[in-house]
Amino acid sequence: MLNPDVTKDRPRSNERQPDVRDIIDYADRIGQLARIDGADWNIEIGVLAEIFAHSNPGRSPAVLFDKVKDYPPGMRIVSGLHNSCRRVAYSFGFPDSDDPTTIVKAYRDRMKSSFQLIPPVAVARGPILENIDRDDAVDLFKFPVPMVHEKDGGRYIGTYCVVIMQDPDTGWVNLGTYRTVAHDKHNAGVWMSPGKHGRLIREKYFKQGKPCPVLICCGLDPVLFLAGSHEIKHGTTEYAYAGGHRGRPYETVASELYGLPMPANAEIVLEGEFRPDETRAEGPFGEFTGYYASHVRDEPVVRVRRVYHRNDPILTMASPMRPPTDVSFAKCIVQSGMIWDEIESAGLSGVKGVWCHEAGAIRMFVVVSVEQMHPGHAQQAGMLVAGCHSGNYAGRWIIVVDSDIDPTNLDDVIWAMSTRCDPVVDIETIKRAWSTPLDPMLREPPWESTRAIVNACRPWSWRHEFPEVASASPDRRKAVEEKWADEIAKTTGRR
Repeated sequence: MLNPDVTKDRPRSNERQPDVRDIIDYADRIGQLARIDGADWNIEIGVLAEIFAHSNPGRSPAVLFDKVKDYPPGMRIVSGLHNSCRRVAYSFGFPDSDDPTTIVKAYRDRMKSSFQLIPPVAVARGPILENIDRDDAVDLFKFPVPMVHEKDGGRYIGTYCVVIMQDPDTGWVNLGTYRTVAHDKHNAGVWMSPGKHGRLIREKYFKQGKPCPVLICCGLDPVLFLAGSHEIKHGTTEYAYAGGHRGRPYETVASELYGLPMPANAEIVLEGEFRPDETRAEGPFGEFTGYYASHVRDEPVVRVRRVYHRNDPILTMASPMRPPTDVSFAKCIVQSGMIWDEIESAGLSGVKGVWCHEAGAIRMFVVVSVEQMHPGHAQQAGMLVAGCHSGNYAGRWIIVVDSDIDPTNLDDVIWAMSTRCDPVVDIETIKRAWSTPLDPMLREPPWESTRAIVNACRPWSWRHEFPEVASASPDRRKAVEEKWADEIAKTTGRR
């Protein structure tokens, strides 16, 4: 049940090294933590995560599973760490808010003004070294690895995770989020979409005929996860990007075998190497698009030779599914903020809001609101969203609306599309854009898709003659709401 203990005290998110336990404690304090004891790792936990994620999108609780079937107390799983505005705001150090647009603006404003990369710092010790299993002692199923969906091809230990690799030529340390299946006690499989940084690094090692060293971090701070699951610039380590948002450097500990940097406060880290000459079937797995879109295929095997974990470790879990998911809300906030920053940095003026909708699997339905300032302004906005690094991967629909439309409100957006868009004139397409095998519309390589840019703004040439909106003015509405606040609250539950 939800913890009823709510406090208004909000400590600064950077008072201590960030970790999973910090955000769980905060969710508990504000009454946004559900505790479930005794659930089965075999499908049941995944279904519960889905139920909670669908219960109140944008405000669903974090869910902490303990006493998992077949496992001792203390071997825990957590889902939905940042599926609310308040928890995202807390992790990023933004002012407390329940409004997604406010959080997106805070992200955009930080990127435009005060943001600086803060590289990690190496330390000798950290909680991640509390337990180390070596070689024959390694057992991935020591942890309650969930069978997330009914038709998955195995138990996935890495879903809410980052895979840490180092470029053999430049020394660049990259963190990317790639699903990881536990094949057996000692071996794992990692699936990486074509063009992703981790896959490019692995290919460099394989071309040299060498195994590729890798860390798989399966219990980590939400900001580090969000950095690892978005399009950070090539050559920039996600440690520095996430550190910039945290306002302090992440502490890292060198791994025993390859000296790769592990988050010192992580919960669980696996160390091993991809073998260029050993593959196993990987998949299927229910993915962020809401489908089993990628086929079962042979993927390189990771031989896990070290397992590092804290006492009473917490495995972080994401349950990709028909949206909304237990991670999609926060990813939409970050994706929206990154796109907003990129299109403004490219010179676009008049942007009033950007929102990537959960129903569009985060990337496939992006709405940008602009105050039209010149002919072709709406078209420019749509093209920039489609072409910027954050908006380019795995897209489908880009909707440009006027400044009176709330981009987070699908009723508003559909209304604008229905009344201000001529489908013949106002929809442009882009062909052969970067996509992924996870796109259910793609059946075979090359993994390229088509984008639609929908101009749902009032036609520029006669915008001043466009029919007026039939709605109360904002000032009049506010005055009436204030006068009748008690009566409105009685029937709507809203104050």
